[in-house]
Amino acid sequence: MFESKLPNLGTSIFSQMTALANQYQAINLSQGFPEFDAPELLKKQLNHYVLEGVNQYAPSSGIAKLQQQIAALIARKYHNNINYEQQVTVTSGATEALFVAIQALVKEGDEVVVFDPAYDSYQPAIELAGGRSVHVALHAPDYKIDWQAVADVITDKTRVIIINTPHNPSGKIFKTEDINALKALVAEHDLYVISDEVYEHITFDGALHLSALTDSELFARSFVISSFGKTFHSTGWKMGYCVAPAQLMVEFRKIHQYVTFSSFTPAQHALADMLELEPEHVDELSHFYQQKRDLLSEALAQSRFKILPSEGTYFLLLDYSDVSDLDDVEFCHWLVEQAGVAAVPLSVFYNSASSDKVIRLCFAKNDDTLKRAAEILCQL
Repeated sequence: MFESKLPNLGTSIFSQMTALANQYQAINLSQGFPEFDAPELLKKQLNHYVLEGVNQYAPSSGIAKLQQQIAALIARKYHNNINYEQQVTVTSGATEALFVAIQALVKEGDEVVVFDPAYDSYQPAIELAGGRSVHVALHAPDYKIDWQAVADVITDKTRVIIINTPHNPSGKIFKTEDINALKALVAEHDLYVISDEVYEHITFDGALHLSALTDSELFARSFVISSFGKTFHSTGWKMGYCVAPAQLMVEFRKIHQYVTFSSFTPAQHALADMLELEPEHVDELSHFYQQKRDLLSEALAQSRFKILPSEGTYFLLLDYSDVSDLDDVEFCHWLVEQAGVAAVPLSVFYNSASSDKVIRLCFAKNDDTLKRAAEILCQL
């Protein structure tokens, strides 16, 4: 009889809610993808390279021009001058980079600290590597990390801590005290870090993104994961990258070459051009999304929902405890079926379901879509 390697894994909540949104013709604020299109220059350059015949394998680690532009972006944003040839690998989306980083670090019996609510790809990748996820739960309304609780779960089997900042789904960002606490644990217990920074260019109210790349001690033990899909409104291209110290990148590339080998060649050239010719896109991203966060928040101000702070990402959390006594999964089903708005329940991001009555909305949508959704939610 066939035995599954992931027996407890089913269809993701994002696929479920999108399917329900389509079935009920609801406004879909569940799955985290932009409703608007990629930049014109990016599309134009992609078309150019396809027509020019740049359609064969790229080098496994990425084309040199894109690696160089990534290194230039890191130098500009984080004041870290990396070696693009040895330290940057282009991947088929950030999820591939996360998977490969986990496989590179985690061995049979290793433990990996994960903060819940967590992106749903972490645990399956850890289990496939033979490791075990150790979950530290964060809760509404502040989702603040209790670093003493983290220290308490570390054992002689702990190998890795996975962090995510800006954090999906809570919208929280790491502060200086978080970086310092993480560094202390890494040094004390000889740990490694996988830093999921796919929303790195989307922070609000003047707050800076504190990347693992900004701290030399932390970066020396880190894989840093980024997403072109989030930055350039092109999630369907599945383009991302990983940055790491050279000795760690050697191990990363050993596995990457047997997962995808290389990533979509014309897109690599187009992305390199975009980074070189329109650097302002990255710089303006926070303002662009802050306007959408503020529009949705203000439109919901008179509703019965409590709006939780969003410091980054393109997600907004709502506490619905004054609206319904249903648990969050039941409430999201009711919301899409009866009210016509699709959201995501927070409990599915936890290993042990949270009792917080909180749902997640994606505001990477056109303004009219956000206004229509808010109008419905204000009537509940």
